[in-house]
Amino acid sequence: MRYMSFVFQDVVLFNDTVMNNIRIGRQGAADAEVMAAAKAARCDGFIREMPQGYGTIIGENGSTLSGGERQRISIARALLKNAPIVLLDEATASLDPENETEIQAAISELVKGRTVIVIAHRLRTVIGADKIAVLADGRLVETGTGAELLAQNGLFARMHSIQQESLGWSVKR
Repeated sequence: MRYMSFVFQDVVLFNDTVMNNIRIGRQGAADAEVMAAAKAARCDGFIREMPQGYGTIIGENGSTLSGGERQRISIARALLKNAPIVLLDEATASLDPENETEIQAAISELVKGRTVIVIAHRLRTVIGADKIAVLADGRLVETGTGAELLAQNGLFARMHSIQQESLGWSVKR
């Protein structure tokens, strides 16, 4: 477990300070290290706007934070841990576009020089990966780069096409 960091869709936070919630990534980390991880995770700005900054109590499970802010705290933890393997499990699935942009930038910092495993339904999250594994009914059905999988015209290509079509959908009044 010490070789892996996890960023899940549903972040677990504690009724404690922002500083201590990030420090869970590496117990004993200096305040400056925690703050550096927060900056890299794009959460230093909203933290400094809180009443007591890094000393602000965030409530049970981060109840005072938005979903995107909770997610960025989780990324800061992972950055602080500095593990060589990172598992991202639907890390951007439930976010508004503004938070998704910030989190994508934070994830870009997190994955540098690491082996990254991404579990995602939004294919744009993985399209640029070095290798994609497509699972169906618990079985591996395709592997390759995004371009290779699109060219194969299999399950990945069908899912990609459906997602691309849905981007233009809207509710008519």
